[in-house]
Amino acid sequence: MIQFWPATASDLAQRVDGLTGVLLAICGAILLLVGCLLLGFSIRYRRGSTAKRGALPEFISREVEVGWTAATLFLALFLFAWATGMELRANPPQPDAIEVHVLARQWMWKTRHSNGAQEIDALHVPRGEQVRLLMTSQDVIHSFFVPAFRAKQDVLPGRLTELRFTATQTGTYDLFCAEFCGTLHARMGGKVTVMEPEDFARWLAAQPRGDDLAREGAALFVSLGCAGCHGDRRGGSATVRAPRLEGVYNSPVPLSDGRVVTADEAYLRDSILQPKRDVVAGFPDVMPSFAGLVHEEEMQRLLAYLRSLKDAP
Repeated sequence: MIQFWPATASDLAQRVDGLTGVLLAICGAILLLVGCLLLGFSIRYRRGSTAKRGALPEFISREVEVGWTAATLFLALFLFAWATGMELRANPPQPDAIEVHVLARQWMWKTRHSNGAQEIDALHVPRGEQVRLLMTSQDVIHSFFVPAFRAKQDVLPGRLTELRFTATQTGTYDLFCAEFCGTLHARMGGKVTVMEPEDFARWLAAQPRGDDLAREGAALFVSLGCAGCHGDRRGGSATVRAPRLEGVYNSPVPLSDGRVVTADEAYLRDSILQPKRDVVAGFPDVMPSFAGLVHEEEMQRLLAYLRSLKDAP
């Protein structure tokens, strides 16, 4: 059976379909109007007809021209405001959102849940709960696209991008890469399986587990020598030679140039790869860059560890 419209399986999908329907209706109405006028004028003013020809009345050449131009402008602004408002209101951050790390590479999707369970070209999520995907690429630009969710987000090398969605219908849905990424781009796909929350909990518990990302990140933090300067001061034993990391995530950080930034994932990542870019006020510019020393999977672990240090002493 041919399906001409993808399934509607997320809270955003209905709103996107509504906007798409309005756009199609407006485009269809304009196409019909122009077609009727073109056909009517072709018949009325065909060669040999007795229709009057000459200059248009001033009312038509001025008021009507200004009127339809203004109407088109206001219609475009209305559609822009509608689409922008829908995008800004879609999936506001929830503190209890399920976090999944996504690593894209030619030509596969690797997903990892917070308890260490991993999937290849697949993603399992519960129905009715917000899912937060933290995504990065190991090579070129990819794009995570699930048509049934009407959700698409570019996945970039050297950056962390985020996609939030809440699935509303159980089932299995197609996952595509929507950015040409090489010779096997067309085969870079997978499946997203939406399950009832209790079924998802049982599935997750049955998956083979390693250490969670935060625990692996803590070990990597020590092995890279970061603990020598930052350390975990919750025990009171670390030497204070660098900014404290406990409670830094999503907190304001004053910089040496007078700016104050929020320590989100992008800031933490830049601080690891480009430490001279945003130097914290009151500390010397002595941290070395880890660019080329930390690959993308290790970066995910480090960021997970830094996010886990939520409670400042």
